[in-house]
Formats: sequence, structure tokens, C-alpha cells
Amino acid sequence: MTHAEDPRTAPSIRWGILAPGGIAHTFARAVTQHTQAEIVAVGSRSRDRAAAFAAEYDVPAVHGDYESLVADPTVDAVYVASPHSEHRAHALLAIEAGKHVLVEKAFTRNAAEAQDVVDAARARGVFLMEAMWTRFLPHVVALRSVLERGDIGEVVSVLADHGQAFGHMPATHRLHNPELAGGALLDLGVYPVSFAHDLLGVPDRVQATGSLTPTGVDGQISIALGYGERTQASLHTTLWSRTATTAVIGGTEGRIEVETDFYRPTAFTVIRNDGSYWSYDREVDGGFQYQAAEVARRVAAGETESPVITHEDTLAVMRTMDEIRRQVGVTYPGE
Repeated sequence: MTHAEDPRTAPSIRWGILAPGGIAHTFARAVTQHTQAEIVAVGSRSRDRAAAFAAEYDVPAVHGDYESLVADPTVDAVYVASPHSEHRAHALLAIEAGKHVLVEKAFTRNAAEAQDVVDAARARGVFLMEAMWTRFLPHVVALRSVLERGDIGEVVSVLADHGQAFGHMPATHRLHNPELAGGALLDLGVYPVSFAHDLLGVPDRVQATGSLTPTGVDGQISIALGYGERTQASLHTTLWSRTATTAVIGGTEGRIEVETDFYRPTAFTVIRNDGSYWSYDREVDGGFQYQAAEVARRVAAGETESPVITHEDTLAVMRTMDEIRRQVGVTYPGE
């Protein structure tokens, strides 16, 4: 069975953090505690906010705007952690400055914006990757190898959901605000959609039904993806309930049950039709360090994308989510 590489063995790289919000703190803790990399700069439209972040993680350079952050000569790679609505602009800013870029998921608002970012990175010759950290976690690396060796036969079914109880957030919060590309899909549903893409590839059929919030973003969506004659993925996401957040992969010879939260470091059990079973469990602190290590390794090797989540993989996920949003009736301002 294949195992994830130890993030501490990856080469060092110097990170600049663009937008020091909650997810940037998660990234910073993982990088500083579990990799050889350094965080050398942080940028925010609020210099005070950037300074507070820098003090917490001993970051030497503080920038009160994003332009000076990406121009900082000490920065090798920029982690874009702003709201989805800003990803395109901020990724392009970093790419134009010649920086390697890790863009938080969802990569952009839509596939057209994603294509702009990919085209720019390819033209500039810099590394670019979507921060879909789940694909690099030990249990997912192991799970893929179990499927590849045929432990459960042919995969015919993937079930996955991600719901959180965020209904109480104010209408101005990024999750409910259409101006900030809010909604369940881009923030939560991207996990099960990307998981299905990872295991099954690009679907040839997409069906979705959803309910909107009073602000006009998606509050809840049920998704069916079809692959060929009989393989399907049944996915669900919601802002209104803390769901089980588990996943089940069904095959002709058995199934794999992935424990909660399937998108975080967790365990899984392989249960075969003959009644035999075994479990995978590995204690992991954090989790973001695996994607950060992937960036460092690929950059050191002179590569511009990761085979684990290629540019085309990201674009395919964005196309699927565009179609899901089209079917449930969610359009963001300016699209």
C-alpha cells in the first residue's frame, strides 16, 4: 500500500501569506510545525491585521497591501487565502510578480476565471496548484492505492457529503454573500465534488437540485454524477446542518467506509463481500503540511504543476461546479 511522504523531508521554501484569515492560520500552523518551510511575509489590506498574524508566527515581513507582498524578493511562493471572489485577481497578481502560487479552494468562482489563472501561470512558467489538501492526506493516498490494486473490485458508487451548521451567519458573511461567491458548494461541496473527480474522473452526466438562501446563494444541494453505464457518485452539501461528513466507496467486491471527517486526516475500513475486513488508521496532526510539502518538492524539481491535482483536474472540477450552480440557479455578480 502506498504511503504519503513525510512533509518534513520536503525541501525548504519561503512562503508569503496573502490574506491572513482563519484558513491562513491553519496553513501557518501546519507549515511552521510540520515542514522545513518558512513563512517570511504576510500581506493584508489591514496592516494591523498583518502585523498581528506576523507576531503570532514570527513572520519577519509585514505588508499593508497585496502588491508589496507579491513584490517581496524574499518570497518564493504565495498562498492565496482570500475569499473565492478574489482568487483570480490575487493569483494573477502573484503570477505576474513571478511567484509560485498555491490558491485556496474553491480555486476561483468559475471555470473561466480558473482558465485565466492557469493560462497566466503557464505563460509565466511558475508553479500553480489548487489547495485541495484532501488529495495529499495519508488516508487518501492509501485509499487510492487500495482501489488501484482492486481490493473492492470495480468501483460503481461513491457517496460523500459535507454539511456545516452555518445558517446563523449574518447575510454579510462570506458564506451567505453573493458578492464574495458565497454558498455551500464552493466552500463545502467542493470537497465531495473533488473527491468524486479524484476517484472516478470527469463525469459525463451532472444532475443537481438545491435550495437557495434569502441572499440568493446555495444553502443546500444534492448532486448526482454519472460515469458510463452504471457508475455514479451521490454527493450532498449544506450550510444548514452539521452532517456526518463521511464517505463510502462501493465496489463489486466490497466497500470502503471513510470515517468523519472524510476530507480531514481520518481512518477508513475496507469491508469485502466475503465478510473479511481491515482498517487503516494513522494519527496526523494538522494536515495542510502535506500540500505545502508537495509545492516545495515540485518547485525544487522545476515542475509547474502537481500530478496529484493537475491544472486540468482543477479546471474539470470547476466545470462540474459551474454546471451544478447553473442547474440550481446561482449566479454571482459580474459573472
